[in-house]
Amino acid sequence: MKIEQLGVPPEILQQFGAVSRETAEAMAAGARRRAHSTYALAVTGIAGPGGGSDAKPVGTVWVAIADPAGTIALHRRFLGDRTRIRVFTTQMALDLLRRRLEKRV
Repeated sequence: MKIEQLGVPPEILQQFGAVSRETAEAMAAGARRRAHSTYALAVTGIAGPGGGSDAKPVGTVWVAIADPAGTIALHRRFLGDRTRIRVFTTQMALDLLRRRLEKRV
């Protein structure tokens, strides 16, 4: 889906992995292009309960926003179960959009 729907270059996934700043930024930029929108958010992470590693443990999240000013991504590591990690990630994404609209990020 990242490649086919959002246009993430396969090289980014191969070099940095599905959960990375580079992938999150490419996802947001691709979503913005595809939707012809002013803003686009993207999230990628490991919500668990499995799938984590020493380098990218469960709770690792990247949230990105793309707009006419460019694309940025923020990284967090949330603790808790899958539901809690997903809720925190959603709140983080919406807060990033709010701060971008207020020109604070």
